[in-house]
Amino acid sequence: MPKPKKTPSKRKPNAAFMRPVQPDDKLAMIVGSKPLPRSELTKKLWDYIKKNGCQDKKKRTMINADDSLKPVFNGKSQVSMFEMTKLVSGHIK
Repeated sequence: MPKPKKTPSKRKPNAAFMRPVQPDDKLAMIVGSKPLPRSELTKKLWDYIKKNGCQDKKKRTMINADDSLKPVFNGKSQVSMFEMTKLVSGHIK
């Protein structure tokens, strides 16, 4: 007796992940001041990093802070991309 074929279930995005968050003044200088979902915020942050060449050339996991990123990184001149997400979380309401 053949098994009924399962239809692949579409992955539902996590509602908490899609809920808009409000960037603070320091982060708003990079991603804008309007509330936006975390995924969009991360995308805009990476667009900024790539556009301004802030990704370290030798060690690609490191982000070099320019004048706009330094306040978001709590004054640090270089952070890892993993530490960056933790620091950015401190700048959203």
